[in-house]
Order: sequence, then structure tokens, then C-alpha cells
Amino acid sequence: MFIKELTTYFNFVKENINFGALFKSYNSMILDNLRTGKKLILASNSPRRQELLRGIGIDFITFVRDNIDESFSADIPTDKVAEFLAKKKADSYQDIIDENTVIITADTVVIYENEILNKPADKTDARRMLQLLSGKKHEVITGVCIKSKEKEMQFSATSVVYFDTLTNDEIEYYINTYKPYDKAGAYGIQEWIGYIGITKIEGSYFNVMGLPIHLIYKALKSF
Repeated sequence: MFIKELTTYFNFVKENINFGALFKSYNSMILDNLRTGKKLILASNSPRRQELLRGIGIDFITFVRDNIDESFSADIPTDKVAEFLAKKKADSYQDIIDENTVIITADTVVIYENEILNKPADKTDARRMLQLLSGKKHEVITGVCIKSKEKEMQFSATSVVYFDTLTNDEIEYYINTYKPYDKAGAYGIQEWIGYIGITKIEGSYFNVMGLPIHLIYKALKSF
């Protein structure tokens, strides 16, 4: 008798409550603080960053200028470079920021023994980087700048990534198949090499992908 009554109850709930609409309404309520009527611009062509920003449920457009100077002084500590570059990128969009615009810029660096591993120049460079990272730990730092007419916030997050020992065949397969020439450190954690080669992460996985999205969500509440 109890099972029959319980089944009847669940059938009633299923037929009379629209959980999809309920979730959508609740989600909208949570994100009301972010929907200020302003235009949000993500100044990045990275599909990973665009995916992460979409994941928190806000509308944005992408706009990227060519030939932005991403140089930095050797005097800047390696753990400050990502934030410095994010700020430098944001400043290059100053002329398009009006009272209704908020812009997000970011830069991700991979650091191994105090050496910054940028995007590889070619296959040889990619191989060198992956051989360096194989069997060792390294840091991934993503710096972010969020800028409006009235306000600017800069911050960064650090994740420590541990690689298993990679064979030469695994390195060659990854480079030939995924061509990671657009990725700092010559790898994307969300790709094959992340599945088979990364044993542990300390910190945010999404930060390694390209955005500390939890920090961006918190920061956008104040814009």
C-alpha cells in the first residue's frame, strides 16, 4: 500500500510541477545582480573562455583588437605577469568603454621553475615545453581585468598542475593531433593530454582552462 501511495504522489508531482521553469526562474533570480542592462564584452577569441563565461548564464559579446602589445618588462615577477597583461589589454579598449559597457580581459601564463612558457612558436618548441612539464608540477596563473567607465578590478588565480611522465610517442601524438600552438605551455587541459597525463590539480580547473570563473562571477556582481 505504501509503495502504491508513494508512486501516486510522485506521478502527481511530475505532472503538476514544471521543474524546468522552476529552475529557470530560480537561476534568473540568482543572476539578477549581473543583469544590470549593461553591455558585457569579452575581449578574447578563446573558445574556452567563451564557454566558461557562458556557463554562468550571462549574455556577452566578443570583440578583439588585433596587434595588442603583450610585451612586459623582465623586472616584473613571473607571478604578476598575467595580471599585468590583462590590465594592459583592458587599457587598449578604453576608447570604446562608455557608461553602459563592461569589458573583461584575461591572460594565462604557465610557469615552470620561474620560466614563463608562452604559446609555442613551432613543433620543436611545443615538444620542448611538454618534455619540461612531463613528470613534474607547474603553475598556471590567469590574470583578469574587469573595467567599466566608473570602476576597474584586477585579480588573478593560481593553480598547481601535476603531470605524469609522458612518453615521446604520447607527446608527438598530442602535438600532431591537437596542434597546441595557441595554448600557453603547449597544452590544453580539456584535451586528450589532460585526460591521460594530469594526475592532480591544486586550485581551480577552470582557471587552467583560461578563466577563474568563480572569481569573475563574484566580481561582476559589483558592476
